[in-house]
Amino acid sequence: MITAEMVKQLRERTGAGMMDCKKALTETNGNIDKAIEYLREKGLAAAAKKAGRIAAEGLVDSYIHGNGRIGVLVEVNIETDFAAANNEFKSFVKDIAMQIAAAKPEYVRREDVPADILEKEREILKAQARNEGKPEKIIEKMVEGRIEKFYKEMCLLEQDWIKDPDKTIKQLITEKIAAIGENINIRRFARFERGEGIAKKEENFADEVMKQIGG
Repeated sequence: MITAEMVKQLRERTGAGMMDCKKALTETNGNIDKAIEYLREKGLAAAAKKAGRIAAEGLVDSYIHGNGRIGVLVEVNIETDFAAANNEFKSFVKDIAMQIAAAKPEYVRREDVPADILEKEREILKAQARNEGKPEKIIEKMVEGRIEKFYKEMCLLEQDWIKDPDKTIKQLITEKIAAIGENINIRRFARFERGEGIAKKEENFADEVMKQIGG
């Protein structure tokens, strides 16, 4: 039986995506060492080493949705201008722009969340837990679990990919690093929504974006 702990251990040792690790373990009957070899043969384990290299080239791309209703600018870096011209990389950058349009992240990674914002969120979550009548001894654990959910909603790398919810954007990047052979870094983005801040009907942007791209 392939356990979550085995998958976690393999991910930590290789940097490969969760689904790739699970498949590797399944293919090798749960043997960690053989699973590492399997991932290396597929070119997936090498992504961990490449992720430490400097990426200063890349693209600034845009995505406009809904007749100018939502606009996204995103900068994604890669190591060489040659790789930046690669169609797979260009497609990846466009996917990231569409992800931002649909899922409305506010930060690239969890480390980008300002300390004061995080502390305020923790205080709100603690108050919610107390209002729910939860005992003090488990409130801290509950809050940390809900903070993880906050990261998943607000941080781009933690979000599920709109085209394949079984993988996160972070896992998608790992796959692209392995496929293209260079480190990739999502540096920054800006998302604009027409009439933002004005009271209006709620829309499901993820569904809208997927319909527009035929997903």
